[in-house]
Amino acid sequence: MRILVIGGTRFMGPLVVRLLSDAGHEVIVFHRGQNTIDLPQGVQEVLGDRRSLASHIDRFRNFEPEVVLDMIPFTEQDAQEVMNTFRGNAGRVVAISSQDVYRAFGRVNNKESGPAEPGPITEDSPLREHLYPYRGATPRNEEQKQWMNDYDKILVERVVMGNPELSSTILRLPAVYGPGDYQHRMFSWLKRMDDRRPAILLDEKEAQWRWAHGYVENVAAAIVLVVTDERASGRIYNVGEPITMTMADRIRKIGEIAGWQGNIVLVPHGKLPEPLSWGINAEQDIVVDTKRIRDELGYQERIDLDEAFKRTIAWERANPPAQIDPRDFDYAAEDAILSEFM
Repeated sequence: MRILVIGGTRFMGPLVVRLLSDAGHEVIVFHRGQNTIDLPQGVQEVLGDRRSLASHIDRFRNFEPEVVLDMIPFTEQDAQEVMNTFRGNAGRVVAISSQDVYRAFGRVNNKESGPAEPGPITEDSPLREHLYPYRGATPRNEEQKQWMNDYDKILVERVVMGNPELSSTILRLPAVYGPGDYQHRMFSWLKRMDDRRPAILLDEKEAQWRWAHGYVENVAAAIVLVVTDERASGRIYNVGEPITMTMADRIRKIGEIAGWQGNIVLVPHGKLPEPLSWGINAEQDIVVDTKRIRDELGYQERIDLDEAFKRTIAWERANPPAQIDPRDFDYAAEDAILSEFM
């Protein structure tokens, strides 16, 4: 199969490219050239900006992609550019989306009013009623500000699934963790453990909150599956771990594998200051049903949970963030809280 990957140079992208190549598929990676990538032998690359896809149309036509995998469609414009460019020039588009499209996610972030959505969340569960979920949030830099203003996977999905001239598939991802995670989802807990903190403080409600996760190698395998299986045409799939732990249990699991001997201390709701409190509506879980991709395409995890945590912990220890804000690890303030609630 001939597969064109848009993006594919960061975090899960290189894993997807390697899995496709190892399975014998012809692969071209289209990217900006901002990240160094060790491409498998035989994988080609085309450098360019995704906002000018059409300028590379001759190269794409010569390749005759059967599937275009868009790893990074953040905005409505991104999706329109892909669908316009490959209409008549590809067999199918697979777009990577997010579970933040669901109305339940809007409830968590206090962007949607109303009672907690019942779970688990299926592919047919209600979507957010308000668009641009991160518009107005405080960005870390100017580049992040731009995408946060325009980002919305709901709009991406509408464009991709709404084009009658080009078959498509949507894969809605959970919180992805593992080696290469530029968000370092596990780092804040692991650092406290490695610093031999006697306890980790959690808001009593946030401790019981559940949020669907997926280990990067397992998520990459799911992406490859929907790209290479024609039965995925016209379908939308959730992916995520089969069991969604509470955040307290997830942190305990990290501690167990990391060799931490401390305790989790629950603090009455509303008593923890930022950044110890996440400021979410913890009454709303994000627990997704992944039965569809498992039943229709035979998806199952390649790496079990213990091994996934071991690999992630090893990587986080070897690759801490380049910059660590000391305000995120104010142990004196934590000790003062501990003395009050222990």
